[in-house]
Amino acid sequence: MLLIGASRGLGLALAEEWARDGWHVVATVRGTDRTPLHDLADASHGHIEVEAVDMNEPAQTAALHDRLAGRIFDLLFVNAGVTTQTDATVAETSTEEFTRVMVTNALSPLRVIEALESHVEPTGTIGVMSSGQGSVADNNRGGHEVYRGSKAALNTFMRSYAARNSDSARTMVLMAPGWVSTALGGPGARLSVDDSIPNVIKTLDSLRDHPGLHYVDYLGRTVAW
Repeated sequence: MLLIGASRGLGLALAEEWARDGWHVVATVRGTDRTPLHDLADASHGHIEVEAVDMNEPAQTAALHDRLAGRIFDLLFVNAGVTTQTDATVAETSTEEFTRVMVTNALSPLRVIEALESHVEPTGTIGVMSSGQGSVADNNRGGHEVYRGSKAALNTFMRSYAARNSDSARTMVLMAPGWVSTALGGPGARLSVDDSIPNVIKTLDSLRDHPGLHYVDYLGRTVAW
């Protein structure tokens, strides 16, 4: 497994769950500071390997590609992302904040996939952590406008990537993990990490050997575009 963005929250839980199941996980953090992932790796008996990459810096992603030379993974999963600092409307959001969220949530994940896809088995899986809020069809109440927009853009970019690779035998997944109580999801979320992550992994496993793009939630239910 190659997991991008695992220093905390859902990414950390994914790394822990996969390692517990006996997989070898190469998981990334941003920067050089010690994180909970390092502690998890130390206790994992070699199941977790930590790499550093800031996916918003293409040169760092290219360097990670080179460091992984000769290594092939059955799954590349891009988890890294941010939420908005305020719940302002699009018109009320500063250009700086809009750019920060869009680059991190929509542009960078596709850059990472394009840069690292050669490290994924021809019949492997490429997944990205999306959100139910990225559904245009299901947006009946508004709110979280910039975050919603960034995830909708991510979904569209991933759909374009899948169209360009329509002859690929790989499974491609946009995963909506549910509203989970993490630093990003906030304390009012209705799901715990333990409610979401084991089901995320179960759903990813169930989609192996099902080529094409799937937009699903943590229970395996198809999400409307």
